[in-house]
Amino acid sequence: MSAKKTILIVDDEENTLRGLKQGLASAEGPSAYRILTADRAEKAVEALQQHSADGNPVDVMLTDLRMPGMDGLELMQIARKISPQTQTIMLTAYGTVENAVEAMKRGAFNYLMKPVNLDNLELLVRQAIEARELQTENIELRRRLEEKYGFEKILGGSAPMQRVFESIRQLAPTKANVLILGESGTGKELIANAIHANSPRRAGPFVPVHCASLAKTLLESELFGHERGAFTGAVASKPGKLERADGGTLFLDEISEIDLDVQVKLLRVLETWQFERVGGLKPIKVDVRLIAATNRDLGEQVKARAFREDLYYRLNVVSITVPPLRERRDDIPILVEAFMAEFAAANRKKVSGIAPEALDALTAYEWPGNVRELRNEITLDMLPAQFKAARAAPSAAAEAPGAASGSVLLPPGTSLQEAERLLIDETLRKTGGNVSQAAALLGISRRTLHRKINEFGIRPGRDGAAARGGRPPSS
Repeated sequence: MSAKKTILIVDDEENTLRGLKQGLASAEGPSAYRILTADRAEKAVEALQQHSADGNPVDVMLTDLRMPGMDGLELMQIARKISPQTQTIMLTAYGTVENAVEAMKRGAFNYLMKPVNLDNLELLVRQAIEARELQTENIELRRRLEEKYGFEKILGGSAPMQRVFESIRQLAPTKANVLILGESGTGKELIANAIHANSPRRAGPFVPVHCASLAKTLLESELFGHERGAFTGAVASKPGKLERADGGTLFLDEISEIDLDVQVKLLRVLETWQFERVGGLKPIKVDVRLIAATNRDLGEQVKARAFREDLYYRLNVVSITVPPLRERRDDIPILVEAFMAEFAAANRKKVSGIAPEALDALTAYEWPGNVRELRNEITLDMLPAQFKAARAAPSAAAEAPGAASGSVLLPPGTSLQEAERLLIDETLRKTGGNVSQAAALLGISRRTLHRKINEFGIRPGRDGAAARGGRPPSS
């Protein structure tokens, strides 16, 4: 509990005021509380107004229920308008059930009978302060969530994005599972967060799981949790993301990467909303809304038997397709302005704007990595060379495919795995080891590329070459 909480004591009996003030001061020490007193409700209103205007609103108000003129219930109603987070404890010598019920109905935190037991008073004041702090934290958290994730804050005025906004408005209030489709970097998690933040579940948790970054065994434990001793290293029981999302929303990003065995368990959850932890026997029931996202064609995955058809239909109740940035070029100036303002504020630099020719180059570029690539590539003082090339005449390499320097030429009989490794290796060479740029050029997420780098033992270098072996980077 932070220092200097403000307590306002209101009572028309001078001895009661003095006794309560001394009791609270001695219980917590002379500097623990800032204690104010008022011998009538009208003075209390003045104190509430003054401290609220000064930015130091009263945390807890102790008020007698029956006083000459304005009584405690009326004072509490006025206090709630002046300072909504102030917690009120009623003091009454008329301790009937009716008095207590009426006070609680109107918003009192609790009540105490006179003569007041100081131990009970101290406990109630502590509890009221904790309730006030929790309420303030929740309000601030809600404000931040709405500012960051409220769909009105998703940038875009283009027609394709307006259709996305309308889908969010329609789907957010429902219980339906949602499948978000779109290329890497289009902002699928932001869309999922917006659906949650505008749904009846907004007070519950939003729990994301990035499926592509986890191996099968790790993903199973991450989703469903595990019991102690379920596998080597399981030294304690651990709840999974499904349990953590109870009462809220579970977001499964890159769901196409889930192993078929895990798909079976996930399908059972969607049918019964029950599961067991890894190594457990006790069924656990949850109330969760599922939102999934993928940059792949799940229909094609089903045909290739890489994704279960029954799970696909469970997930694809309704879908939202997030357009790639090249299909919403009208939004690029809006995004550029927002990102520049963000970076300028973070670096304490003043940016007056962007040159028209630079904005033209940004708008002309194809943005294979979409909004994520745009945000990563914009700096305050320069633009990478590839943007200038977007406005230039077609290159010789474009006129003669395969003739460009650094092309990967594969002899017949090369395995798909080796071809994938060579392509990733060459792309990392081209980007000088920049994993974010390589992922954008390959059209996959950075997490997927990290997994492939680990799998193939590639070590991206900063000298323009990608070395084999060694430990991959962390970013």
